Amino acid sequence: MKFKVKNFDIEVKEYKVVMNVLDVNEMGLVAGDRAKVKNKESITAVVDTTDTMLPQGVVGIYDEVWKKLRIKKGEEVEILPAAQPESIALIKKKMDGNKLNKDDLHAIIQDIVDGNLTDAELTAFVTSTYIHGMDLDEIEWMTRAMVDTGERIEFDKHPVVDKHSIGGVPGNKVSLLVVPIVAAAGLLIPKTSSRAITGAAGTADLMEVLAPVSLSASEIKDITEKVGGVIAWGGATNIAPADDEIIEVEYPLSIDPYCQVLASVMAKKCAVGAEAVVIDIPTGSSTKVRTVEDGRKMARDFIELGERMGISVECVMTYGGGPIGRTIGPALEVQEALCVLESMKGPHSLIEKSTSLAGILLEMGGVAQGTGKAAAEEILRSGKALRKMKEIIEAQGGNPEISSNTIKIGDKKTDWLSPRGGYAIEFDNKRLIEIARAAGAPADKGAGIVIHKKRGEAVKKGETLITIYAEKAWKLENAIKEAQRKEPVIIEGMVLERVPDVTETRIR
Repeated sequence: MKFKVKNFDIEVKEYKVVMNVLDVNEMGLVAGDRAKVKNKESITAVVDTTDTMLPQGVVGIYDEVWKKLRIKKGEEVEILPAAQPESIALIKKKMDGNKLNKDDLHAIIQDIVDGNLTDAELTAFVTSTYIHGMDLDEIEWMTRAMVDTGERIEFDKHPVVDKHSIGGVPGNKVSLLVVPIVAAAGLLIPKTSSRAITGAAGTADLMEVLAPVSLSASEIKDITEKVGGVIAWGGATNIAPADDEIIEVEYPLSIDPYCQVLASVMAKKCAVGAEAVVIDIPTGSSTKVRTVEDGRKMARDFIELGERMGISVECVMTYGGGPIGRTIGPALEVQEALCVLESMKGPHSLIEKSTSLAGILLEMGGVAQGTGKAAAEEILRSGKALRKMKEIIEAQGGNPEISSNTIKIGDKKTDWLSPRGGYAIEFDNKRLIEIARAAGAPADKGAGIVIHKKRGEAVKKGETLITIYAEKAWKLENAIKEAQRKEPVIIEGMVLERVPDVTETRIR
């Protein structure tokens, strides 16, 4: 049937159309069924119905369908009933706890990329992998499917190296130091990063303070070969596009299935042509990887998956018991990282972790033999990393003259005071992230937290523990309420308990 088109300028994150219920009935469909929408091209869309919004013979087209089919004003489209995708049965197979084969996973990933699955169906797939998991064969097949259904970058220069952090630790601005250090040593490092899923700032959110991050695959290749490195948002490319669709449904559930972590990381690294990768696995009670044993298992799986994909992988388990550095939130973290690049002054935790990871890549890339960390420190200390970062910023369309002093921070702030004297003995990473997000991070670049007392430092009653920054007063109020709900920093005296309690057991 032919239909006139009405554009609904609304993004719904999946292919959908709206039709008059009488037209839908005539085609033998019901709301929620699929239909093939044909113009010069065709896609499969989910049908919604209305009995008042549209007359018969008119179809409402949401933005995603409009752009995909490149519909022009006044054009008509043909709509036909469409069968349910094969991958629906395969998702049910995984929901029942069964193993998927190579063809199964390619079909599912292809349908994800083609937009043939609804949010509910994609959520069912992600949830099934969270509950039942995948063995390494399934993870390899899913990784390959993610790579094969998107663009790949093939560099003319070599070697190509990369890094990734599993996340879970606030304040992880390490890539802003690692990338320029490694690039300044003559290696190529095309760093594609995600935005924050459950955190206060992803690497792409940080770099966006300095320069545009929505780069195409060809732009990433050109910039990397020109200046040695790039820090781009992976979601703007067509590199492993299924991964970004999966992340979209993971976000509201606050889940990150183990198998999806492995496939996501390695698919992106394979697609950008990385030959050697270092993976940071933060470990601690409030991180994604809680124990050293869990970290070792993940490291072994990453290394084996890397071997299967033809990538040399080294993993490093790092301390995850507290934030990296003293800042959480896009602009604050960028300010801290730039300060280190400019003067080598900054938190020891940030410098130590950055130079350690960069040093491993220098050794894997063949430019340092057992002295990678020392070489990375020298590149940082000499100013070469700062100069390289300015080149990267300029190549990505940012202002290379930006400095730590010119970064704009939210102008609304409040100090959170210690309720007692003692020592900072523990950070609740999740609480710190929740407070920073309540303040507006990562959407509001100037929102976040500055930490004044790190673990082991003495604290006086009434002394400032953290300062919360926001761009909007009402968000600052939300952050204050969030901080009041449960203390984000645990303050205790050095004597935790006296046994027996002399206030109860006195000599009479």
